Amino acid sequence: MTAKPPRGFASRPGDAEQWVRAAEQPAPSAPPPNPYTARLTIDITPELRRRLKLVALQQGLTVADMLRALLEREYPHGGAPA
Repeated sequence: MTAKPPRGFASRPGDAEQWVRAAEQPAPSAPPPNPYTARLTIDITPELRRRLKLVALQQGLTVADMLRALLEREYPHGGAPA
């Protein structure tokens, strides 16, 4: 009686030619690093959170993007607050 070879991680490919050609394809490029590496947590009222979400939705932004723009505008890099 012949035993079936194991399937899964260590199994051999069914079509060796296709398997060899697949290795020739370039690997997908890594995504660019995220420029936002620090997290800021603040406590706000549920009412303020609701207003922020509503304004962000009306502007087609996320709350995070809207607040980043606000903070950049109020506290520009290398300058005094406007």
